[in-house]
Amino acid sequence: MRFLTQRRRFDDLSEQEVLALAISSEEDDARIYRSYAERLRVDYPDTAQVFDGMAVEEDNHRASLIGLHQARFGEVIPLIRREHVAGYYARRPVWLVENLSLERIREEAAAMERDAERFYLAAAARSSDASTRKLLGDLAAAEAGHQNAAEQMTGNMPAEGVEEEDATAKRQFLLTWVQPGLAGLMDGSVSTLAPIFATAFATQDTWTTFLVGLAASVGAGISMGFTEAASDDGQLSGRGSPIKRGFASGIMTTLGGLGHALPYLIPDFWTATSLAFIIVFVELWAIAWIQNKFMDTPFWRAAFQVVLGGALVFAAGALIGSG
Repeated sequence: MRFLTQRRRFDDLSEQEVLALAISSEEDDARIYRSYAERLRVDYPDTAQVFDGMAVEEDNHRASLIGLHQARFGEVIPLIRREHVAGYYARRPVWLVENLSLERIREEAAAMERDAERFYLAAAARSSDASTRKLLGDLAAAEAGHQNAAEQMTGNMPAEGVEEEDATAKRQFLLTWVQPGLAGLMDGSVSTLAPIFATAFATQDTWTTFLVGLAASVGAGISMGFTEAASDDGQLSGRGSPIKRGFASGIMTTLGGLGHALPYLIPDFWTATSLAFIIVFVELWAIAWIQNKFMDTPFWRAAFQVVLGGALVFAAGALIGSG
């Protein structure tokens, strides 16, 4: 099947090509770690410092590999990169991880080191030269050490630094995703109660009620999303990307309204309305649970506030629709 691809198989590479592949891989990894460091430097300086150190070590590995190549094969290093080798581990483009959380970046770094360790072990097993085999084995051990540092991300970081950065990451997650999403869920779940149930009791037509609920949910979602995105660019407040916050708010607003609109796809009015009642109850308790878990609001106080507000809006819609 080799004619189906222009990429080389790892087993077909010469020892010179394996060294060249290792050199280019170390160079790429150093650049990736420096990109991570720049991405994290403002909010997570201790982790950025660890990535700076890992980048320097990758540079040292590359220098050792280049020295070995010069000694064995001369100055000209073949141009061979990861994408030239079939089945060789690939690196995710940096622009795809720029918006990852701190924890995900740590996980990505640990995966990078696991891949590198496996490569050096496989390369060492194929080498017949003692000096090459020793260097590749040493690099495999070094990558294993990097892997542990990346998994814990505590290599040169004091415990209080790790805790502080984790707290900062949690706070950023709350500000960027949880708060806008919770506000959207509350708005979608509560504000759409009145138009949906007013239409339901006024017409007792399930399809009409569903269309009104769909329109109210989608319209509220678009409105909330744009409002959240336009209200704060996140630069001074530290609330993060307005686009992320807008999506979180808009999507959760739409879902909050659709929850009790979808039952009206059922043709029988009272069956649909009874199911909508149950879903509203679940939505309101879910909001109270989220407030308790992420916002440290006492559960029963959150439940009282949400259920009372929802009940008042529902009553208004039912009374208007019945009248």
